[in-house]
Amino acid sequence: MGPASACLTLWDGENFQGRCCRLLSDCADVGERSGLSRVRSVKVESGAWVGFAYPDFQGQQFILEKGDYPCWSAWSGSSSLHSDQLLSFRPVLCANHSDSRVTLFEGENFQGSRFELSDDYPSLSAMGWASKDVGSLKVSSGAWVAYQYPGYRGYQYVLERDRHSGEFRAYSMFGTQAHTGQLQSIRRVQH
Repeated sequence: MGPASACLTLWDGENFQGRCCRLLSDCADVGERSGLSRVRSVKVESGAWVGFAYPDFQGQQFILEKGDYPCWSAWSGSSSLHSDQLLSFRPVLCANHSDSRVTLFEGENFQGSRFELSDDYPSLSAMGWASKDVGSLKVSSGAWVAYQYPGYRGYQYVLERDRHSGEFRAYSMFGTQAHTGQLQSIRRVQH
């Protein structure tokens, strides 16, 4: 169950056209719950949400913060990450943006070099992280979205304290689409 203030509206057509439904909590399969065969536009009215390309919180994930997403490019942020539909959703659980902390580790199981963060970093290498890969990480507080490439581009991974107790022992725990530990930018989730 998500935060009481989390609310978003979904449409099956781009630009807020077609059939719509409103969500206030987790939805593992939007088609089963609302009858929508796919979601092509989204309006986040409150809270922050994670949208997934497939049912049961599987596949590519996208952070959806307060605002309008009239088409797939608005939530993907990239023409190379074409996911023109979202089929499951959940609210982001951890909301304290001002006190967000995460520690990155070079190796799996919190081994190797470490880098502690409490702010947004559009380029981890520019801030001193020597590797393009992250083997594991610990979210101490807040919620974060990590990106495959610098400048908040590429695959997105929403990382929360309340998921896995904030401990991601291997890059495969970042999300079902994580085939590599390549993380090159990271930012706090906005609420």
